Amino acid sequence: MRVCVYGAGAIGGHIAARLARGGAEVSVIARGAHLRAIQAEGLAVEAADGTLRCRPRATDDPTTLGPQDAVIVTVKAPALPQVAAGIAPLLGPDTPVAFVMNGVPWWYLDRTPRDGRRLPLLDPGDALRDSIGIPRSLGGVVYSAASVVAPGVVRALAPDSRVVLGELDGAMTPRLAALAQAIAAGGMHGDAVPDIRRAVWTKLLGNLTTGPLCLLGRCSMRDALAAPAVRDAALAIAREAMAVAAALGEPIGGDTPEGRIARSATLHHRPSILQDLEAGRPMEVEALFLAPLALAREAGVATPMLDLVVALAVQAAREAGLYGPQAEASA
Repeated sequence: MRVCVYGAGAIGGHIAARLARGGAEVSVIARGAHLRAIQAEGLAVEAADGTLRCRPRATDDPTTLGPQDAVIVTVKAPALPQVAAGIAPLLGPDTPVAFVMNGVPWWYLDRTPRDGRRLPLLDPGDALRDSIGIPRSLGGVVYSAASVVAPGVVRALAPDSRVVLGELDGAMTPRLAALAQAIAAGGMHGDAVPDIRRAVWTKLLGNLTTGPLCLLGRCSMRDALAAPAVRDAALAIAREAMAVAAALGEPIGGDTPEGRIARSATLHHRPSILQDLEAGRPMEVEALFLAPLALAREAGVATPMLDLVVALAVQAAREAGLYGPQAEASA
């Protein structure tokens, strides 16, 4: 199976190494020092089950790779316009494209009773819709507390890393099963599910409860949630996010908000939105923060605590020059 991982940073690098370990023919789209290191020395992933080493075909030019059996997009949301502009050479007539990303995805309203509606914040000018399209798109969610610790080196030490994949209409198709199995063959859980939107909200719940608070505190989840007032705020956010998901028809099951926050409070992990701020990268404000609030307004759910922390987080991103026109000009 020929698979291209488009955006081989922390998450994409981990997935690429798992695919290679499972026997897939892997290529990656990367850039900068990370790309040069992969080209020269290969990719190394320090994982819970040992260090994975592979030498994927690495480039910043998709035209050199040719059509793939599948493409996995793992870039941050601000880079999606570049994906839309560059992905065409990777697409054969039946190539699926799995968007394995954080936040509300650009396709969220498609293949639902709201079909035909758009989320222009997430796909300006319908660039993704026109270049990739809904029929070949798959949804994806990833759990992997990963970071690039040096060019060509990814650290992903969590023992329960996994990728959740789903068709936008809930069908359990052969292409969905094949991609999930290719990931699982490399030792990472690869799950195919019939309701990818519920998986999106389950992951988004964690992003919303800790991302803005860690961003504002410039600290890890464990350190932020050590303060009782911050933990209370996180609980309020969790309850609001769960109410939004339920109102949209995707109730989040499993543990209570208290249990979820208690688990997060043990993790010495800096959320990806904070990593982006610290690294000076454009921040995923729309997908992680603004789109969930837009859906809350549509569902008629009040989110006062989330409104407050998102407003402050967006202000912090703007002040850092990592969101808005200044960030777009430097991207």
